[in-house]
This record gives sequence, structure tokens and C-alpha cells, in this order.
Amino acid sequence: MAERSRRLKRTQVLAIAFLTVAGTINYLDRSTLSIANHSVSQELGLSASQMGLLLSAFSLAYAFAQLPVGALLDRFGSRVMLGLGMFLWSVAQLAGGFIQTLNHFLYARVLLGICEAPLFPAGAKVVNEWFAAKDRGGPTGIFVTSSTLGPMLAPPLLTVLLLAFGWRQMFVVMGVLGIAVAIGWYLLYRNRAEVALTHDEVAYLDQGDSSGEKQGAPALGEWLGLFRHVNTWGMIFGFMGVIYMVWLYLTWLPAYLEHERHLSIARTGWVVAIPYVFGTLGMATSGYFADYLLRRGSAPIRSRKWPICIGLIGAAVFTVPAAYTPSTTLAVVYISLAMFFVNHASGGAWALVSVAAPRRLVASLGSMQNFGGYLGGSLAPVITGVVVDQTHSFVNALLISAGIAFAAAMVYLFVVREVHEREPVVVPA
Repeated sequence: MAERSRRLKRTQVLAIAFLTVAGTINYLDRSTLSIANHSVSQELGLSASQMGLLLSAFSLAYAFAQLPVGALLDRFGSRVMLGLGMFLWSVAQLAGGFIQTLNHFLYARVLLGICEAPLFPAGAKVVNEWFAAKDRGGPTGIFVTSSTLGPMLAPPLLTVLLLAFGWRQMFVVMGVLGIAVAIGWYLLYRNRAEVALTHDEVAYLDQGDSSGEKQGAPALGEWLGLFRHVNTWGMIFGFMGVIYMVWLYLTWLPAYLEHERHLSIARTGWVVAIPYVFGTLGMATSGYFADYLLRRGSAPIRSRKWPICIGLIGAAVFTVPAAYTPSTTLAVVYISLAMFFVNHASGGAWALVSVAAPRRLVASLGSMQNFGGYLGGSLAPVITGVVVDQTHSFVNALLISAGIAFAAAMVYLFVVREVHEREPVVVPA
């Protein structure tokens, strides 16, 4: 069995470290508006429904940008696409500190959503390029923990910036930080095609992959061919349920703790970080659990599917008592457990991408999955805002999220299946 060279180990560590840092900044940037929810709504005179629209502007733009960005990643590679995307989203984040109207804020959030689109499909592509199939779950779990590390760090970090300097300066600081990381990524990372690999290095990286796989950028027919297969649609609709709950908590948890549980802004900044500690654990363990199942003989897709289903059902189960308990402490406990499970599902979904398509189409399939996720996720802030305006409570909003998570688990369980059982994932052009 081929082993990793020192050069491959260095490349893997560099890539995962950069992806994790970039992902953490990505989610810090997404969180700025939810942390500044109260301050922004007061200064601009926005209702809960208008804030829901503003919070959804990002995710809608992010969702629709996924479809072209996956094809562009498979054609131009992660170095250019992620570096450029990170630079431009950081510029959009910085610009958010200078807006004066709701419309201006909407434009900034739309640009942020479009430019953040390459990150996670790029991460899936990087892992597929630089890790053997048997080892991809672990590194995937590590870099996608950024989606919980960012929200975990956001409340204390951004709240300190907010209270010390104001929400506008908070946006500016985060924008400058992202620009610096974008430049570092472009200067230091290389796509696999840009590196002259030895025979042994190629043998290690190609373990478990099809020996006859075509190389080069995918043709339009191959990209469109992904839509002709049931797994693609199962991943699109299933991921909707994952991101709906993730985005509900990301965008509304601070406001929930302030208005439903009557915590101060300063206390909320620390308490809201607790569920994301559990979310990080759920995300980090998901990939290793999937790799463990694969090594124990589970088929590749099934080894990824079970962590997703367990995670979604667990998230639904713990969200229900969170909605009804009169105790703030128990509510935080239940939400923390829900966050562990829903992020366990999210990590499994990205690990699934790395084994469900040939290397040259991984970013495309990942972007399609992410399109579905954030199309569904974009509904969470709006629906929650409307429900809160109508009922003056978050109870029904949480119950809706639990129902959607359970439905998504059923989609993964009964729709997504092993490729070899029925049909190939991709029809060659």
C-alpha cells in the first residue's frame, strides 16, 4: 500500500489549515449581522421581518452562486477561485461598515453571498485532490469544523468589537482580516495539477479511485449529467434540511436569547458560544466516524449517509424540548445537543461529496448540494422573522425547523444510495 511522502504531508497540513482559517473567517463574516442584529435594526429602524429579509439576502445569493461556481472550480482550480472569492467577499464585508440604508445593506450582503460561494466546494475539491479516498473523512471533518468554530468565536469576539468600537468598525476589521488570508492562500497553495508528483505520490493519492477516470476540466454535458441522477437530487433536497436548521440558529440565536430568554447583549455574547462548542464536536467527529464505518466494510456512500441521518434525527429530537422548556438553562442544553447533531449531519454531507463523484466533478456536485442547502436555508430567517412578528415567540419557528430536519433525514435514508447498486453518478459527455 502506497504511503504519503513528506511533501504530501506538508501540502495536506497547509491546505487543511488554510481551509479551516478561511472557513472560520467566512462564518465570522456571516455572523456579524446576527451579532449586530439589535444595533443595526435600531439604527436603521428595521422590523423583525425586514431583518429576516436582510439575513436571507446573503443565503439566497450564496445558493444561486453555487451552481456556476462549482463548474468554475472544476475548470480553474481552488487556488484561483477561492483566493479571488475570499478577497472579494472581504471587500464586501468591509463595505458593510459604510452603508446607510436597507437597500445598501442588501447589496453588500448579496455580494458577500456570491463571493463566499467557492469556499466549501473548493474544500471538497482540495481534499479529493490531496487525500486518498480512505482518508478523506477526517480532513473533511476538520475543515468543515470552521462552520461551527466561526459561530462559536463570533459571539464573544464580535460582541467585544461591537461594544468597544461599534458595529461599523466591526465590519471593517473583519474585512481587512479576510483580505490578508486571501493573499496568503493564493501565494502558498497549489492545485494538484500545478505540482510535479512522483509515481509513489500519485499511487497514494489515487488509492480507491477509478483507474480509468478522465482527467481535465469537465465538459458541460458531464456537468448537466449530474442532474440526471437520483443521488444528486437526494443530496440537494436532504441538505436543505441540514442548512435550514444551521441557518436558523446562526441568524436568530442571539436574538432568541435576548428576546425570548431575556439575556443582556453582553451575556448573550458568551452564552450563544456554548452551542457552537458542541457543534464543533459534532462536525469534527462526523468525518472520522464515516472513515471508521468505511474501514469496517461499509460501502462508501452508506458510510457517509448514516452519520447524516443520525445527526438530522438527533437535531430534530432535541429542538422540540428546546422550544417548550421554561428553563433558560435547559433551553441552552437542548440547543447545544441539537447543534451537535445537526453539525454531525453537515460534516457527513461534505464527506459524502468526496466519494459520490469522480475527482474532476467533486466541486460541481458539492456546489449543487450547497445550492439546495442554502436555497432551503435562506427560508429560515424569513420564516422565523414572520413567525416571531405574528406570534411574538420562537416556539413555532423551532418546531418548523425540527420537522424539516426529520424530513431531510428521510430523504437521505431512502433516496441517496450506493452508486454501484443502480447506476453511475455521471454519464460521460
